[in-house]
Amino acid sequence: MAFVRPKQHHTGWGKWVVCGIAAVFLIVMLVLPLLLVFIQGLSQGIKLYWDSLVDENAVEAIKLTLKIALITVPLNAIFGIAVAWLLSKFTFRGKSLLMTLIDLPMAVSPVIVGFSIVLVFGIRGWLGPWLTEHDIQIIFALPGMVLATIFVTFPLVARELIPFMQSQGRQEEEVAATLGARGWRIFWRVTLPNIKWGLIYGIFLCNARAIGEFGAVSVVSGHVQGLTNTIPLHIQILYNEYQFSASFAVASLLVLFSLITMIIKGLVEWKAQRTQQLLKESGEL
Repeated sequence: MAFVRPKQHHTGWGKWVVCGIAAVFLIVMLVLPLLLVFIQGLSQGIKLYWDSLVDENAVEAIKLTLKIALITVPLNAIFGIAVAWLLSKFTFRGKSLLMTLIDLPMAVSPVIVGFSIVLVFGIRGWLGPWLTEHDIQIIFALPGMVLATIFVTFPLVARELIPFMQSQGRQEEEVAATLGARGWRIFWRVTLPNIKWGLIYGIFLCNARAIGEFGAVSVVSGHVQGLTNTIPLHIQILYNEYQFSASFAVASLLVLFSLITMIIKGLVEWKAQRTQQLLKESGEL
């Protein structure tokens, strides 16, 4: 029986059409808006642009945003490692339910998250009277903003690590255990080195979301200038006060933070792929 070669369809033009549509979409929806942020921020000159960034309220908003990120990201990294290790290395009842709960912040509106925190920790909330009695302030203060940011960002590290750890299996940990290594030693010497690139990737995603979070933080912050305003909230106040150039100037700073995060994330992805390629080549040898 003669071999029949399948017909080859020349789809070169189709490939270029699809690439062109994708390029136009990215330019219109992503590149142009980001460029306009910088153009509007610089529309009234460098001096106003710089003055908007070094304004006292802007500086306090930047400090508060970075403080929230510095608290949120390490906590979510610890939680992400723990829950990913639990879900990928062990089998137990309720595993599917826990997996579903991890995705809950992705399905719930951040505004609803903020209102839920107010209902629990507000003056008239479940714990409000007890907190007031002990002079503990959660809502309209840093703790409430941290709680809101943690809630909306905690799936990011875990969701990055779970498939990564599941694909690796647990053979290496089992071998280390048979050789006499204990739990923490196995984690530090075997598990953590194997997941380091996925962990770094998840941390950068979590950091980017923490810096740019608006909805949940807006509900619990109180919008107190110089005290409880993060960068996104400060941008909203400037825009509502018709200080358009100043608002775009501060927004450009947020864009720069995001671009730096994405560049570092891309470098991490490239390094991880390069490491996997080298490991495959060494295995073949």
